Amino acid sequence: MNIAMIHFRTKQTDGVSLEMDKWRNVLKDLGHNVIYITGTKDRQEEYIPGLEYKNKRNLKLVNEIFKKDNTFKKEEQIKEEIYEYAKQFKMELKEIIDRRSIDLMIPNNILSLGWNIPVGIGLAETIKELDIKTIAHHHDFYWERELYQKPNYEIVKIMLEKYFPPNFELIRHVVINRIAQKKLMNKKDIWSEVVPNVFDFQQKLWKINENNKKLKRELGLKENDIIFLQATRIAERKAIELAINFVSKFKEQYKEKIIKNRLYDNREFKPDNEIVLVMPGLEEDNQVYINKLKELAQKRDVKIIWAHNYLEEKGYSLWDFYAICDMITYPSIKEGWGNQLLEGFFSKKPILIYEYPVYKTDIQKHNPIVASLGSGYQRNEKDLITIKEKRYEKPLEETYRLLTDKEYRKEAVNYNFVIARRNFSKKKLKEIIEKLIYNFQ
Repeated sequence: MNIAMIHFRTKQTDGVSLEMDKWRNVLKDLGHNVIYITGTKDRQEEYIPGLEYKNKRNLKLVNEIFKKDNTFKKEEQIKEEIYEYAKQFKMELKEIIDRRSIDLMIPNNILSLGWNIPVGIGLAETIKELDIKTIAHHHDFYWERELYQKPNYEIVKIMLEKYFPPNFELIRHVVINRIAQKKLMNKKDIWSEVVPNVFDFQQKLWKINENNKKLKRELGLKENDIIFLQATRIAERKAIELAINFVSKFKEQYKEKIIKNRLYDNREFKPDNEIVLVMPGLEEDNQVYINKLKELAQKRDVKIIWAHNYLEEKGYSLWDFYAICDMITYPSIKEGWGNQLLEGFFSKKPILIYEYPVYKTDIQKHNPIVASLGSGYQRNEKDLITIKEKRYEKPLEETYRLLTDKEYRKEAVNYNFVIARRNFSKKKLKEIIEKLIYNFQ
């Protein structure tokens, strides 16, 4: 079949883009021809300007519909703007479908998130008008995000209810966890298949090499420095403030003990060595949050290395950062699944986590060995996530052991690798997709 996968952005480091690449590889292995229809400019893919994540026309609509306290446009005017945008998108989408002889479409988040209302409507109407088979892959839903909770226009509430997602016969719905499956059924009376995020556990392990040794030097790090890696995007739900607080407490309580010991790989941590937090993730439209993190890091005496430009400009990969780190921080309070968690398991690096809801329902049952901050949080006067001080004690002890006890660390990371490979591998995804498509034909 000729299959089109559709998303606002592709081939980037956000979770949806990464998951799309995995699906595409599996579909190709099954003998299908797969293209991307994307809002990311790429000569090798089909590009539609209206799909751009930060399309100026859509940003104005998002601001008018969801962000402004006072509205000055009438319902009919907003409706007209949305449908005019949708009409333009439909025209460009239909041209690609016709020219590429598309048999099956797999949109990602477009029919669930509500970020671009016109594109969602345009896609839904195209599916209906062309009778084209569709597997709608929902990573996130509009009702899960605060931004979309109270639209300023009644017509937008109606659109969200009707199209996000639409309950059409030709659409098969896929979600990435059990919580979303249950919520979609209760809220929209739509049945969905749970397809967990996966990772290619058959690829070569990420190892220290001359290239990432160079990366370490370019980041201004010494060979024996301890690197905590926050590999996620810089987003508020990632609760990076918990990672900053954790690294601060670890430095304060355990730096002297580590100096008297050797690290798990026999490196000697000396008084002039540092414990740092490296962050190569996308810095999206989050300047207020970023400023809060910088202020907190300065207050807590935590050195942060903001390293996204090393991915965009200097040719390093995210995998290079995994290779050089000593421990991964993953304190997200909310995830649709947890791509970076799987990457951490594959990289055979220990992980600090916050037990977010999907971790508890879909992942914890496999009993991974992690340093856990538990669950339950509050917000402080700066609207940053905090947890009770006592909850830091056990993960701090566990982290010290994982950084200094070679045999225990080896046992833990190998165990995590095996359970993740068994349950969340590309092979598992291939079985699920093959069944999905077979039942659709």
